[in-house]
Amino acid sequence: DYGKTLKKEIEKMTKEIYKLAGEEFNINSPKQVSEILFDKLDLNIPTNKKKSTSIEVLSEIEHKHPIVPLIIRYRTVTKLYNTYILGFLNLLDSKNKIHTVFNQTITSTGRLSSSEPNLQNIPVRTEEGRGLRKVFVPTCKDGLIISADYSQIELRLLASFSGDQKLIDAFNNGEDIHARTASEIFGVPLDDVTPNIRRQAKAINFGIVYGISDFGLSQNIGISRKEASNYIKLYFERYPKIEEYMKSNVEYCKQHGYIKTIFGRIRPIPEINSTNYNIRTFGERAAMNMPLQGSASDIIKLAMVRIFDEFNKQKLNSKIILQVHDELVVDCYPGELEKVTQILKDNMENVVDLSVKLTVNIESGKTWYDAK
Repeated sequence: DYGKTLKKEIEKMTKEIYKLAGEEFNINSPKQVSEILFDKLDLNIPTNKKKSTSIEVLSEIEHKHPIVPLIIRYRTVTKLYNTYILGFLNLLDSKNKIHTVFNQTITSTGRLSSSEPNLQNIPVRTEEGRGLRKVFVPTCKDGLIISADYSQIELRLLASFSGDQKLIDAFNNGEDIHARTASEIFGVPLDDVTPNIRRQAKAINFGIVYGISDFGLSQNIGISRKEASNYIKLYFERYPKIEEYMKSNVEYCKQHGYIKTIFGRIRPIPEINSTNYNIRTFGERAAMNMPLQGSASDIIKLAMVRIFDEFNKQKLNSKIILQVHDELVVDCYPGELEKVTQILKDNMENVVDLSVKLTVNIESGKTWYDAK
């Protein structure tokens, strides 16, 4: 059904694009799209760019002609249709189920990855992408899909590992951590934090976790490199323990050639001592982030084992069917919602003893879409 909806949308957009172009052409051919946009419609190409139809170029000329946003949308919807609708239909077994493969040892951080098909990369930024989650339904007619998602786990680990009291207190008092950071960095009272500066603070919070550079941050939030550099400096002035912690990870890694997670799992990072600047700075960012992302992946894996054992112990029919980074998805059988929710909460929140409490958001619904 969802495929039919997307197909109608594609047909409608195709007609509109032909009309705006004044002729029919192959919308899937970059060469023909380029000829229509830059030769026939004579749209200006951004400086230093070739007649490319990459998403970067199209985004820059989106406002110049109504055909451009339509082509962008056409690409998004056809990709969803071809990759997920047609792709998934070919993978259904006799019970209308799709079986992905989980890989234990492919990602450098230790997270599980999913392939054939990859169920961890279903797009969530667009309504059409999120709509794909409607096709994932419980095994039983009266069953439910449950989604249990760690809330800001890496930032909580950062607060706990660094021992920064300001950040620890903010989490334990249930404060909005991005608003708190915005207040600290931009020097405004908590109540005066606007959505825009909260968004910038959120980018800084997550950027710090990934060892972001001033250039990376400036690109992410659309500010100058100088401003971004100043924000990072201010962040470390407000949260000095975090800077100490990040630097200590880099130093440890330089000495030993590896870095460890909270449970002692090792990731070698030979790049850290490279003479090549780009390779070395990659190694430094990996050394800053690995204890956080690696520990988060260890925590959810351990939680999964405990939840599985508890389901068996209580003789439940419900099953964990998917793990997407910090989220577990459960196929919940009728009558088991209360027990499953309690098991998920107890085991996910109490896997490890930290100075910051881990919290889990648990939602349920008739489809995976309804459970988010």
